[in-house]
Amino acid sequence: MLSRRNIRIKVMQVLYAMSRDKELTFRQAMLLYNNSIRQSFEMYLFSVLQLVRVAEYAKIDYASKLAKHRPTDEDKAFRPKLYENEIVRSIVDNKGFKSQIAARKIAEKLTDDDTRYLYNEFAKNEEYVEFLANKDDSADTYRQIILNLFKHFNGSEHFNEMVEDRYFSWYDDKSLIVGAMKKTLKALPAEGDFYEEYEPTDETVREFGEILLEKVNTDTASLLQIIEPALKNWDAERVAVMDMILLKMALCELMTFPSIPTKVTLNEYVEISKQYSTDKSKDFINGILDRLMKKLEKEGKIVKEGRGLIEE
Repeated sequence: MLSRRNIRIKVMQVLYAMSRDKELTFRQAMLLYNNSIRQSFEMYLFSVLQLVRVAEYAKIDYASKLAKHRPTDEDKAFRPKLYENEIVRSIVDNKGFKSQIAARKIAEKLTDDDTRYLYNEFAKNEEYVEFLANKDDSADTYRQIILNLFKHFNGSEHFNEMVEDRYFSWYDDKSLIVGAMKKTLKALPAEGDFYEEYEPTDETVREFGEILLEKVNTDTASLLQIIEPALKNWDAERVAVMDMILLKMALCELMTFPSIPTKVTLNEYVEISKQYSTDKSKDFINGILDRLMKKLEKEGKIVKEGRGLIEE
């Protein structure tokens, strides 16, 4: 589920934390990195479970309507079909999913108040009203309403604040989680260990992220020596902390990972700078990296092979 860009951002954030807290050891930094990785997958599981819990709240809504002293015709016609269908039940009854939720104690992060609030918000939506009136009981109908429910989550200020309170990297990883959720819901009913597709791979987490983090930390002085001449009229101490971190990461990536094309590295760090640094950072980083790439390629210090030879 995690792309290399997500990993770059997480490494960048840990390096920034190390630059701000000189007492943070490398071992602690690596734990911080791995905790961020773990949270990304847990946010996906959390979102799936919250979706199921909101759907299940339809049963409470049903009981509440029936318990009224004078239920309306609409109350009498209501059925908890948002929950009682094969689409949702395929997640609820999935043993592997339940095991993941229990092992990671994710259910403890949900509250009845949040579930009730999200359900009541969604109950006002036209899509839900139309769904309740619809006599079509096909899998497509139920799949679509669950997608609509998640779309509501995505736009709900309450849901976003709720997840951010529990997971500090929510806004960094949100687009990733949303994409994984949409793919999961479109494939319902869930089969087997459906969630495994979204677990971070060792290739991305360890063979790329951990190595990048370790090498930038270990070689920070030598990386600075390479960068300084390319700064020309800039004093290294005047370069924004985040810009210097991105330059060191990009430089390390260019020389360490032969399977990643140089243009990919250049474009990725320019894009990251747009989101995490100053307004002028993208042009600054693009210029410095372009200068460094030409110099290092001429010196034979950037060697690419396999996929790294592809000009993208």
